[in-house]
Amino acid sequence: MASKKDMRRPDLIIPYQEPAAKGETGDLQSTIASTLPMAAIFMRNRYVGWAAFVFSIQSWLGESEDSKKSSSTPGYFSVGMAFMSLIVTYLPIFLPPQPGYLRGSATDAPPPVPA
Repeated sequence: MASKKDMRRPDLIIPYQEPAAKGETGDLQSTIASTLPMAAIFMRNRYVGWAAFVFSIQSWLGESEDSKKSSSTPGYFSVGMAFMSLIVTYLPIFLPPQPGYLRGSATDAPPPVPA
């Protein structure tokens, strides 16, 4: 049998170095503050709109200098979006939809005319 010889050389060993962090991986709070208003607009849900408004104010007031530098959008922008989501959810109260708007589409045949 061939003798098994260790071919590793101690002078070629490279010690392990932990890779450097690639900055902030993402701020979950700002992500939620920007997506909750969109969810409120799409669902027309007032509770989600209010939650988005409160959460965006909370994240705006809790911003640090580092998060301001690394953030792509300022905090007051998310507050503005949340406020717009509240306006959209309360808009049907002040401007109600026209009657028959949701019943049929514009391509439907007209109703029969009485004789």
